[in-house]
Amino acid sequence: MQQALRHYLLAVQFFTRLPVTGRLADWVGYSPAMLRASAAHFPGVGWLVGAIAAAAYAALHAALSGQPPLVPLIAAVGCTIATVIATGGFHEDGLADVADGLGGSAQRERALEIMKDSRIGAFGAMALVLALLAKVALLALIGTHGLGAALVSLWAGHVLSRGWPLLLIWRLPHVGDTATSKSKPLAERIATPALWAAAAWCVPPLALAGWVLGAPLLAAVLITSALAAAWMGRWFQRRLQGFTGDCLGATQQVCEIACYLGAAIALAQRGGLG
Repeated sequence: MQQALRHYLLAVQFFTRLPVTGRLADWVGYSPAMLRASAAHFPGVGWLVGAIAAAAYAALHAALSGQPPLVPLIAAVGCTIATVIATGGFHEDGLADVADGLGGSAQRERALEIMKDSRIGAFGAMALVLALLAKVALLALIGTHGLGAALVSLWAGHVLSRGWPLLLIWRLPHVGDTATSKSKPLAERIATPALWAAAAWCVPPLALAGWVLGAPLLAAVLITSALAAAWMGRWFQRRLQGFTGDCLGATQQVCEIACYLGAAIALAQRGGLG
C-alpha cells in the first residue's frame, strides 16, 4: 500500500502543480521505474483535478445563485480556470504542440521537430482557443440541466479522460526523443495489470454518473470518449507511427471534451433533470 501511495503521489507531483514537496517529496522519492509505475494512477490524478473543478463550479454556482441565466456559463469559466491553474496547463501544452506539429507539416520527422519547439504557432493557438471554448460551452450547457449534472460530469470527465491515453502507451511505440523527452520513462509499453488498476480508478465516478444521471448518459460518455481516443490513436499511428508525451496530453484534452459532449447530448435527449 505504501508503494502504491508513493506511485500515486508521484503522478500527482508530475502532472499537477499541487504541492508534493519537502519531506513528503523525499518520502515519495523518484526513479524512472517509479514514474512508469505511476501511469496506473493517472485517472487517480483526475480524482483530484475533477474535485477541484467541481468545488470551483459549486462555489460560483452558490455565489451567483441570484443570476440564473449567467450562472452555468460563469461557473464553467471559473472551473476551467481552476483546472488550468491546478495542472499548470500541462495537457493543454501537449495539445498545442501536437496541433502545431501535425498541422504544420505533413512530413513525420518535421512534425516531430516542430512538436519539440516550445514556441506556440498558429495551429497550436487555434487548438487551445477552440478546446477551451468547447469545454466552457459544453459545461455551461450541461449546467442548465442542474448543478448535479455539471458536478458529476466534471468528475467523470477528468477521471475517464486520463484513462484513455494509457491505451496509446499500451498499443503504440514511443517515437519521441528519449534522450530529452519528459515521457521517456513511459516509453516502454504499459503492463496489463497497470491498465486494470487505472480502470479501477475510473469505476467510482462512472458508477456515480450512472446512478445520478442514468445509464444512457453513462453510455454516451463512454462511447464519445472511446471514439475520440480511437480517433487520436489512429491519427498518431498514421502520422507519427507512434506517440510522444505531447500526444498523451492532447488525447486527454480531446477525450475530456468528448466526455462533456456525450453528457450534453444525453441530457438534451433526456430533456432535462427538472
